Amino acid sequence: MLRAEGGHRRPHTRRRVLRVSVGVMAGRDDRAGQVALVWMLGATQIIGYGTTYYAFAILAGAIADHVGWPVSWIFGALSLALLVGGFAAPRVGRMIDRHGAGPVMAAGSLATAAALVVVALAPSGPLLVAALCLVQIAATLVLYDAAFAAIVQICGPAGRLRITHLTLIAGFASTLFWPLTAWLSAQLEWRTVFLLFAALNALVCLPLHLLIARRHPFRPVGRPGGGGAVVTEAELPEALAARAMVLVALGFALSGFLLSALLAQMVPALQAIGLGASALLVSTLFGPAQVLVRFVNMAAGSRQHPLTITLIAMALPLLAVLILTASAPSVLGAAVFAVLLGFGSGLKSIVQGSLPLALFGSASYGARLGRLAFVRQFLAAMAPFGFALGIERAGAGMSLLVLVLVGAGGLLCFVAVGRLRRVPVETLA
Repeated sequence: MLRAEGGHRRPHTRRRVLRVSVGVMAGRDDRAGQVALVWMLGATQIIGYGTTYYAFAILAGAIADHVGWPVSWIFGALSLALLVGGFAAPRVGRMIDRHGAGPVMAAGSLATAAALVVVALAPSGPLLVAALCLVQIAATLVLYDAAFAAIVQICGPAGRLRITHLTLIAGFASTLFWPLTAWLSAQLEWRTVFLLFAALNALVCLPLHLLIARRHPFRPVGRPGGGGAVVTEAELPEALAARAMVLVALGFALSGFLLSALLAQMVPALQAIGLGASALLVSTLFGPAQVLVRFVNMAAGSRQHPLTITLIAMALPLLAVLILTASAPSVLGAAVFAVLLGFGSGLKSIVQGSLPLALFGSASYGARLGRLAFVRQFLAAMAPFGFALGIERAGAGMSLLVLVLVGAGGLLCFVAVGRLRRVPVETLA
């Protein structure tokens, strides 16, 4: 009798062990797929940001000499291009929600490569401006907002952690592309540099995005029976969501103005305050600082609410600029500035994806990031031209203090969001 019972139990036990083993293997396969996804997106983000944004600060002088314009006009063209890209962002976000981030990013890689070729072949200043607008429209299809949406669509509840992992890798974009672009521009004409950058997007980013689209077929988040990622619930009640959305959009936009002004022309700005040849060396500290703070955030920040990290991210650039203005032309002060700015920028890149996910949930995540990007880009688009003009007219010191005031406004917006989170739910009925 005992043997008979044992004989019946053993197959049952084996089936349970088999099911558990299959579950563990599936979990491992899922984690491996997510890790591969992050590395592929990390490579495309480095190339995307490096070729469509960071390289511009190095090449602007050569472009200005070629077309016969002041450098401030070239940064004005970049401002206009960023603004046009901002107008495209909400539509891109809706496309991502409808068709999936993978196919959209693949199309974006091809569009980015084509737009960079147009920049390289533009025969005049006005056509160059139009080409830069094409680059920034294409960039909305491939940069962080699209990559964050891809992670949320594919990774589900693990999205916040994977966003942090992605920003760790992508943080090397400026570190790699500022010196790389400087070296290339010393060897080649600026037009040839843009052609090389177009090739990187076509030969590296496009195949990787196509592979992502193939490995992770799009399944709308939360669709019943669709097998998509689990929906992340909104933290804020609907009655407060609209007000919080306005504050989050304005906060990221004001802080983005400060960062866009500095990152678009960090090297020229440091040279303007007297650093000379040391400016390029100091600027290379920015990228490693971004990566370092993301490691710290990954180790300790997971226990903190994204809003807490956001408040830190908003405060660090303000401190950085104040130290730079107080210590100029000290190389040590500029180095501290670059590190603190990198800390703030590194954290901001993370919370631009994780804070909206926490506050508003994953429903319509791509469209929401698109709306936030539009407001952010609208102000950030004015920053390179406004900052360059301010340096020419009022000097670097006064222009930097104006940036501090703008960034402080962004910090206050997120303080207000924190107060909204403390509003008792019963008072909203």
